[in-house]
Amino acid sequence: MQIAKTIAEIRAFVAEARAGGKTVGLVPTMGALHVGHASLIDAAAGRCDYVVVSIFVNPTQFCPGEDFERYPRPFEKDVRLCEEHGAQAVFAPSPAEMYPRENLSWVTVEKLTAPLCGLSRPGHFRGVTTVCTKLFNIVGADVAFFGQKDAQQATVIRRMAADLNMPLEIVVCPTVREPDGLAVSSRNRYLSPQERKQAPVIYRALRRCAELVDAGRCDTAGIIEQMESVLQEVPALEVEYVSLVDAESLEPVDRVDGRVLAAIAGRLGSTRLIDNIVVDRAAK
Repeated sequence: MQIAKTIAEIRAFVAEARAGGKTVGLVPTMGALHVGHASLIDAAAGRCDYVVVSIFVNPTQFCPGEDFERYPRPFEKDVRLCEEHGAQAVFAPSPAEMYPRENLSWVTVEKLTAPLCGLSRPGHFRGVTTVCTKLFNIVGADVAFFGQKDAQQATVIRRMAADLNMPLEIVVCPTVREPDGLAVSSRNRYLSPQERKQAPVIYRALRRCAELVDAGRCDTAGIIEQMESVLQEVPALEVEYVSLVDAESLEPVDRVDGRVLAAIAGRLGSTRLIDNIVVDRAAK
């Protein structure tokens, strides 16, 4: 396993792989890796000859009052997982390496970043798009892998890469879930035992949406009302949003017609949880 702490080091590693005729995959992460990240590394190893996993807790995507300082950083454990799942290199720069001086250049994607999580996290997606652009430029991967759990992020990154003619493919892999349906997340470790028992209510509400669509229901307002009634089973959940939006534009829809993203965000205690599914009435 090659471990690079500097931009020069990872570029040298990738150049050596390229010289050997290898294709390069990138899995961008903030560390605290879990089975969801492992599935992304597996996908990358299945597609590419040389897989780089970046581990960088990016300060520019955290809003004031969020968990940047306490975000888990089990680096040695993360490196072991990367190696076990077929990665060849870990790129783990410091904030000073990625942002050596005041950052004056930012990448902004309009419209797609405004709804859903963008409503409560101003500046978050600007940080995400900027750091991903930096990682794409640093590593020079052929393919980059993201998870569907962060559906808005994946949509934003895919559009950014297309709009800016970035020479790489963006692959979005399915959400990995616990047996009770909870989407795996690094932040799940913040949940108390009681909150962990309550958290799957979010997925139950999403499943209720899918059941209604399968049964022919298409009115957004009625479906959201039913989803909210499921969420009310856990009064401790502070719901941030329950939304049905076009899966590509992320614009709200009045009726479920074609591919629609059903998305929920909320807080249990101090833990912010997000989840989503795609429903497609046209495919029924």
